[in-house]
Amino acid sequence: MSGEPTLAQRKIIYQARRGLKELDYYIDPYVKLNYLTAPSDEQRAFERLVEYEDPDLLLFFLGQERPDDDEVSALIERMKQLKHAQS
Repeated sequence: MSGEPTLAQRKIIYQARRGLKELDYYIDPYVKLNYLTAPSDEQRAFERLVEYEDPDLLLFFLGQERPDDDEVSALIERMKQLKHAQS
């Protein structure tokens, strides 16, 4: 998929904006570089990811806890790999 985001995608992108730098470190690059071109199942996993509260997401990204949703967990690992590949 390419081009302009749909209204639903715009809402998800807006929801993805966080106040914690630690989360923005992983989420912002994914949104800017991968979200709109990701397969639909990955986009749905991202939609579920942004529904989590910031403290939970922080624990997930730090590897201290794991979400019950296996697809969200896999996406978090992918987002971490993508970010570290850019560094």
